[in-house]
Amino acid sequence: MDLLVLLLLCTAPLIRGYRSGLVIDSCEDMKFHYSGLSAQTAPSPFTVTTEQRRYRLGEDVKVELQGPASTPFTGFLLEAIEVGSETPVGSFAIPAGAAKLLTCSQRPNSAVSHTSGFNSSYIQVAWRSEPSRDIKAVQFRASFVQNSTTFWVNVTSPVLTFTNGRAARSAGSLTGNGSTQLAPLVKSARSISSANCGVTKVCFSHPASCDPAVSSSCYFMSAMMSSNGTAVQYEMTGPYEGYIAFGFSDDQRMGNDDIYVCVTDSSGQAVVQHMYSTGRTTPQARPLGNVYNVATSLQNNVISCSFTTTDIISIQGTSGFSQSYYFMFVHGRSSNGQIQKHNTDFVSNTKMDISAPTVASNSGFPDIIRDHGSLMLIAWMTTGTLGMMIVLL
Repeated sequence: MDLLVLLLLCTAPLIRGYRSGLVIDSCEDMKFHYSGLSAQTAPSPFTVTTEQRRYRLGEDVKVELQGPASTPFTGFLLEAIEVGSETPVGSFAIPAGAAKLLTCSQRPNSAVSHTSGFNSSYIQVAWRSEPSRDIKAVQFRASFVQNSTTFWVNVTSPVLTFTNGRAARSAGSLTGNGSTQLAPLVKSARSISSANCGVTKVCFSHPASCDPAVSSSCYFMSAMMSSNGTAVQYEMTGPYEGYIAFGFSDDQRMGNDDIYVCVTDSSGQAVVQHMYSTGRTTPQARPLGNVYNVATSLQNNVISCSFTTTDIISIQGTSGFSQSYYFMFVHGRSSNGQIQKHNTDFVSNTKMDISAPTVASNSGFPDIIRDHGSLMLIAWMTTGTLGMMIVLL
């Protein structure tokens, strides 16, 4: 018992410091100074990567911290340094709610750490060089916390070399104050189809059992659980009017729903929103959280969005991937990025578990539910662009 108490006393400062993300003392050497514990010497299961090996002035470099889905990290510290130096350079932008910006070596936003309660196997941030400096080759370095006694220090990315020229500011770019909104890396949407419905993914469509790869009039959504049960890939597609959206509910009435929306904004870019309806009041915007593998398209009058997230479904009284929910799907017009009242809605006739592949059948709303649903969607679909994720088509 005495030994256990001693161990808890020794590790308590580490737990307090790194759960909160207050790791400024580690800026210079990336080492954890809150206890006498030593970093792991075995190769880190976590990596720091970029999609490119060169960068230009004004260009946003997307940096990904990731590890096996079965081994999430609970804390991290990330910096960019010039090769051969220990001083952080440039500035970061971060996804809302998932991380915090730090001032290291008196340079604002020059480092990124986790927020309290962080627990994920993936996060993406953006970095931009300092245009006034004679920039050299840079390298990203990170320290990862798996738990209160297991951590890795100074995990590095491949070196990025500087190339002449100035890049145009990209979507999800940094703002002067270190924007906290960041668009994930986006790829052109692959063809969405009904293949493997009921085999590897849950599908919901109208008309029933239609295949969006064959019919351009098919409204379709699917959810496919990862093999380890920690992430879900969502797909939605349908004829383009302005937006399509799907949601998860504990009943067939709209309200208390976890919602994803795919829409084009006023500039014609694809936008994904994550929202939560609470009844007759305006719904609350939810942070997009840990969203990646985003793909969107608007082709031949069909809009499509797909993405993967580790964020669980959460509605009042029920949360988790392994729970059962009613599926809802709506579509309608938008104006200058503002979603208008939906034209049609579909709802599954039974609750579905997204971890159990099947094909859901839809059921029309009774008149009283349809009238209620119209009122609800007027409320939760007219909240504008809160919680938006702007992505390139």
